[in-house]
Amino acid sequence: MSVFLTQWPDSALDAADVAFTALTSDPEPLSIDLDLFGPDVGLPAGVMPLPAVRDWLLAHPRDFPARDAVWAEVIRRARLDGPQWVIAAVGMAMPALRRYTRQLRDGYRGDPDDIEAEILTGFLAALRDHVDLTQPAPYAALCRAGWRAGYKLRQQAGETTPVEDVEHVTGPRTPQVPYGHPDVLVRRAVRLGILDPDDEQPYIDVRLGRRAIEPIAARMGITTDALRMRLGRIDTRIAEALATGLLTGAASPQAAAALAARAERRANLRAASRHHARHDTTSAAVAA
Repeated sequence: MSVFLTQWPDSALDAADVAFTALTSDPEPLSIDLDLFGPDVGLPAGVMPLPAVRDWLLAHPRDFPARDAVWAEVIRRARLDGPQWVIAAVGMAMPALRRYTRQLRDGYRGDPDDIEAEILTGFLAALRDHVDLTQPAPYAALCRAGWRAGYKLRQQAGETTPVEDVEHVTGPRTPQVPYGHPDVLVRRAVRLGILDPDDEQPYIDVRLGRRAIEPIAARMGITTDALRMRLGRIDTRIAEALATGLLTGAASPQAAAALAARAERRANLRAASRHHARHDTTSAAVAA
């Protein structure tokens, strides 16, 4: 059903709410087939429109496996299937986003719409890139990202913040050990054959840029699990190279030759794998 408005809402959350309502209205409401998750998750059966899924999750706040399963799917679709699923994710989280907005606006001396915009911006950044779907509680991670963004704005304004739900306020974090300029080390790892040239940008995007892995795997034509395992093996090789000083010092001719030989073996294995995949596809097409 088309929605016609004489004026689009000024509020970012109100606008997202209107768009969510349009996407989830008859005759073809945006829905999820809950049978995809299997019977063990505890969700109802069948295809359910997103507002009904949201209501079910709100009515069952301690069904954590069900919540994790639904939100992992929503996040995955938001990253791979276009803007409508980004709007869907915001709409599904709307009760929490509005609650955080009310809490952080209380007593704020600046423009209250700025708080709302920051919360939504933090939520969307986490949705796009920063929530790791291999970790539990992806919905909680999204909500924390939205809360932190709004909370940071109040801190920058030098204001105290009323906190009704202290679990959403982040404390100090242990700094990571600096290794100088990581991009320089990655470039050196490519030159030494520790990191294959085709993997350089994906590695930078995921490990250094903290981008979502799902769209990157799709662009590479491999599964998310395959890319995740590949990056894990790269992590191991880089860690070993750092521990032995190969990345921070001079590599001996013997070490460089050994690394080059390993890189050549990896390249040959990938080429053979691609050849077999094309052969299997061709055979299947002929058989059909």
